[in-house]
Amino acid sequence: MQRQFLVAGRVTTLAGAAVVGAKVEVKPLTVFGETRHFKTDLMGEFRTVYTVGADFTNVYSPSAEIKVALTITKEGFLKAYVIADAGVPGKAYMASVALRSTEEDPEVLSQAELVSAIAPRLKSLGPADGLSAKGEKDFVRGIDEFLEKGRPEQALSFLGKVTDRDKTCAACRTMLGLAELNFGDWNGANRDVTEAALTLRAKTDHGHPEPFVILGVMETWRHEPEKGGGFFLEALKIAPQDVLALQELGRSQLLLANWGPAGDYLGKAIAAGAGPEARLMRVKALLGQGQFDEATKDLTLYLDGRDIKTMPLPVRMAWTRIQDKKKTEATYAKASPEIEEPIDYLRLTTPELKDLEPAGDQKPLKDILEGVGKNVAEFFKNFPNTSSLEEIHQEQLGRNGKAHKMEQSHYRYLCATPAEAWGPGFDEYRMNVEKDQGLPSGLKEGFMLTAGFASAQILFHPVYQPQATFRYLGRQKLNGRDTWVVAFAQRPATAQNHGIFRSGEVELVTFLQGLAWVDPQTYQIVRLRSDLLKPLPEVRLKRQTTDIEFAEVHFNRLQEAFWLPEKVSVTVDWNRHLLRNEHQYSEFKVFSVDSRQRFGKVNASTPVAKEPSGPESPQ
Repeated sequence: MQRQFLVAGRVTTLAGAAVVGAKVEVKPLTVFGETRHFKTDLMGEFRTVYTVGADFTNVYSPSAEIKVALTITKEGFLKAYVIADAGVPGKAYMASVALRSTEEDPEVLSQAELVSAIAPRLKSLGPADGLSAKGEKDFVRGIDEFLEKGRPEQALSFLGKVTDRDKTCAACRTMLGLAELNFGDWNGANRDVTEAALTLRAKTDHGHPEPFVILGVMETWRHEPEKGGGFFLEALKIAPQDVLALQELGRSQLLLANWGPAGDYLGKAIAAGAGPEARLMRVKALLGQGQFDEATKDLTLYLDGRDIKTMPLPVRMAWTRIQDKKKTEATYAKASPEIEEPIDYLRLTTPELKDLEPAGDQKPLKDILEGVGKNVAEFFKNFPNTSSLEEIHQEQLGRNGKAHKMEQSHYRYLCATPAEAWGPGFDEYRMNVEKDQGLPSGLKEGFMLTAGFASAQILFHPVYQPQATFRYLGRQKLNGRDTWVVAFAQRPATAQNHGIFRSGEVELVTFLQGLAWVDPQTYQIVRLRSDLLKPLPEVRLKRQTTDIEFAEVHFNRLQEAFWLPEKVSVTVDWNRHLLRNEHQYSEFKVFSVDSRQRFGKVNASTPVAKEPSGPESPQ
């Protein structure tokens, strides 16, 4: 009698997107049969049928059961290895396989670091952990195959026998999940480690914190640090001084830009014996809080006499930020006698506010910032990769305000979120209509480069609001629309977002102040005007004014609408030159990661500058 077994499945990324064209190998384990090879279809799915009696020459068991090993490979992803039970004849077994990118994210704990930290804790288990005498032999052999020989087929087989026999051994199942994770079975690992965590939650004596640590790290890999933090807190309830749990909880808060809690947990991790990485992360947390002196002390301890020039990029970036802070303090401490009437949106009125109905008090400010912050957070969370047609009109102005030299150009303007992005934000690219990376041709004729307008409202993101001062000014009609007017000014001591202005070999950090016009019904920013917080005489930068008008944009493939720049005007008074750029955007489209090549080699190009460069030194 012939029996048919249908083996099918779907291959996705961690985010759930179908992986098309992945190579799938299916190898029977419990019987002799042919190994089959094929690729996933446009839905990321695969399927094949095995018939006992026709395809197999030897069956070990009279019962109808087949176990198969699935090996999935795809360029750009780590190999996945899954042992699957094909179930009963005539009923499809649907394997769910999630592939991880081969690109290491330097902001999170690596898989190798997780395995090396957790596995030694679970190597020596006994009756107190729920491991039976019969299961101990298989457990030891499974550990040897996993950690010493690196053979997934044997390791998972032995450890699987242990968990089938000793179902209450949560630590055994945790080790199985760790082995599955190491060999590429993300979903299997998540299933088994979660089951181990549930077993521990049901016990009065929890015992091992490891399942919660693993689940927390897996959530950070999925860019869900808030969920990860919850698991780390559970681990600390079991073991309050667990070094890895403290370190990774600190990391999760760092990724969420919760600088204070991040610094506290990382400090506890260091006190409990964490390695140098925890100290470097604490440096970042201290910088986020504006505690530059403490950050300098921790970075000095981290370096331990080593030359900063030989350190990896993240270390050099932290050092550079400290140096930039010293330079910024010196720059913003200087008076600017050239400026007779300094711009101060928080305290002084401007011509743009001539029809303003002044606010009676600051009570509405909290609700306004909360509503706008929610909108901005949703914008950056859901914003798709987009392209638009950009028209740029560049002018050199005389002191009378009239243009004496002009340049007109057209580009494709792309906004794309990096694959391993942390926090709000995206890259903005300018491409020629001819599909090459584009820079305005007028740079060589003394014009300037300006960009970065789509993400200008990021200063109102809840993560960055504490780094600025806000003031509710009142109500004003804007093109017939009622609006609230809010003034803002960045705080140089703590601001994480800043611009760069380059002139020759001199480069200085720029901070902003300005005005935002907010729709009272939707809490949407409809206009944003910004100026320099302070002129920079060192680079002869007297003024930099950006005025952005936003409009609601609907995309064909999306139900959600987004508010994007429609018109932008930038005026710069630099080195006795008055320059003005006007940008208009239209033909907005959504594009996928794979279709970026239609616009040129975006991945290899440099994102456009988010502040204008001096005409003599374009970025």
